Amino acid sequence: MAAELKLGKKLNEGKTKEIYELLDRPGHVLVQSKDQITAGNTVRRDQMEGKAAISNKTTGCVFKLLQEAGIKTAFVEQHSTTAFVAAQCEMIPIEWVCRRIATGSFLKRNPGVKEGYRFSPLKLEMFFKDDANNDPQWSEEQLIEAKFCFAGLNIGQCEIDVMNRATVAIFEILEKAWSTQDCTLVDMKIEFGVNVTTKEIILADVIDNDSWRLWPSGDRSQQKDKQVYRDLKEVTPEALQVVKRNFQWVAERVQLLLESKNTGRVVVLMGSASDIDHCEKIKKACLSYGIPCVLRVTSAHKGPDETLRIKAEYEGDGVPTVFVAVAGRSNGLGPVMSGNTAYPVINCPPITADWGAQDIWSSLRMPSGLGCTTVLSPDAAAQFAAQIFGLNNHLVWVKLRASMLNTWISLKLADKKLQECTL
Repeated sequence: MAAELKLGKKLNEGKTKEIYELLDRPGHVLVQSKDQITAGNTVRRDQMEGKAAISNKTTGCVFKLLQEAGIKTAFVEQHSTTAFVAAQCEMIPIEWVCRRIATGSFLKRNPGVKEGYRFSPLKLEMFFKDDANNDPQWSEEQLIEAKFCFAGLNIGQCEIDVMNRATVAIFEILEKAWSTQDCTLVDMKIEFGVNVTTKEIILADVIDNDSWRLWPSGDRSQQKDKQVYRDLKEVTPEALQVVKRNFQWVAERVQLLLESKNTGRVVVLMGSASDIDHCEKIKKACLSYGIPCVLRVTSAHKGPDETLRIKAEYEGDGVPTVFVAVAGRSNGLGPVMSGNTAYPVINCPPITADWGAQDIWSSLRMPSGLGCTTVLSPDAAAQFAAQIFGLNNHLVWVKLRASMLNTWISLKLADKKLQECTL
C-alpha cells in the first residue's frame, strides 16, 4: 500500500494531469493523471474511465526502462495506480518531436513528402507550447532569442544541443525496445525540465500513449496510439472502448520492454590467480551492462587440456558466451581459445611497465585462421562484449546508447564550463 503523502498546493494542471507539491518531500511533486483524453488542443475532449491508471502504468514502465539504461529523468517512484512521485522541475515550454516516419502534421507542413518517408538520420523538430496559437513550430534561433531561464539555468546553445542529443537518444532507445515487440515507433514528443534541486536538464513530464505513434508490424492500419481517437469521425461509447483497448494493449506490452529473452554471459579466463584484480574490473564493468560474468583460472601453456575442457563446459549449455582471455607475458590463452571455439574471444592482457611493450605482441600477432581481438582496458573488454550481446539484447544495447549520450553531455558541459572560466 502506498505511503500517505502530504499534498500542498496544486502547482499546475494540464489536459491530462495535475501537479501537486509535496510538503513532506521538498524538491518533489506528485503527478496525478486524469481519466481524460483530448485532441486538437482540447477541441475534442472526452472522459475515458481507466485512462489515468493506463497512462500512469505506461509512463512508469517507460521511465523505468530509460532510467535503467542510464537516462536522467524526473521520475522517482509510483505512488498509486494513477499517480507517481517526480523530482520538481521548472518545465521548458518546448515539445521536442522526433520522427522516424513521415506522417501526420509533418505531411501538411511539407507538401510533396509522401506518408511513409523514412528519416535516416531522425528528423528533429521543436514546438513552442502555446495552446492559443496551436503550438507553433520554433527554430533553434527562436529558442535562443527567447532567453529563457529556469531554476537559475539560462537556456542557450549548449542546453539546446543537450536536449537535441537527448531527444534522439531517447527515441532510439524506445525504438529499439519496441522493435522487440514487432512494433514500429513512428514518432514521439517529449519535454524537458530543469531540476530545481540539481539545476540540470532532465527528461520530465510523462511518456504515455498520448506521446507517440505506434504501428504494429509497421502497418498504419493497426495503429494503437491516440491517433485512433484523433481520426474518429464521431466519438461514441463504442468508439471510446476501441480507443481504451488500444491503450490497454500498449500498457500491457510496454511492461515487456523491461524484459529480454536473449541472455548471455562473459567468461573471463585468467592464466594466473595473480591477475584477479584485472579480471574483477572486467566483471564489474560487465555487470554494469547487466551481463553475468564468470571468472576462471586456467593456463593454455601449463594445462591446455584443462583449458579446452573449461571451454567445452561453457559451449555445451547453449548460453551465448563471449570469452575474455587475460594472460600476461606470453599470451597463449587467447590464441588457443580462438583456434578452438566459434564463440568470440577477446584478449585483455594485464600489461606491466617492464616487459609490456614486448609482451603485447603475443596478443596482437596471430597465426592465420584466428580472429580474437585485443583491448588493454578492462572496461573496454566489457564494452566490446556488451556490443556483441547488444545486437540481440535490447536491454544491453540501450545501456550502451545511454552511455554514449552521457559521455557526449559530460564533454559538452565541461567545454561550457571551461569557456565560462576563460571569459
